[in-house]
Amino acid sequence: MMGLVPFDRYDRDMLRAFDGMDDLFKSFPFVESTTAFPMDVEDADDKYVVSAPLPGLKKDQIDVELNEGTLSVSVDKKESDEEKGKNYLHKETGEWSATRSVYLKDAATQGLTARYADGVLTVTVPKQSAKPNATKIAIE
Repeated sequence: MMGLVPFDRYDRDMLRAFDGMDDLFKSFPFVESTTAFPMDVEDADDKYVVSAPLPGLKKDQIDVELNEGTLSVSVDKKESDEEKGKNYLHKETGEWSATRSVYLKDAATQGLTARYADGVLTVTVPKQSAKPNATKIAIE
């Protein structure tokens, strides 16, 4: 009887058993906790404006692609030879890559623009006139 846990505290007690696991994995030097970059998508009447803060990157480390209505922004940051030669005591910036995608149902393939300034990527995607997705078929 002494080993029983009241039902309302069962979940909380079970989760507490795993509290130390996060600290354990964070202590490994090869595990890097990276999260994808934030991305805002604005519907601005006749176009979409997608912006993503990407500080500290160069234009050649960013790839933007529109494929069948899906806009993908990929980042691939690699260390340069200059950074590899330094003797760091502690380094939290390293190599990382991330991709974010958003579906824009009426995105046009012409007139796309992308601009990277002051650490912010801004992609403008014009909208095309809406085409009906369904076609009514008459039965003979």
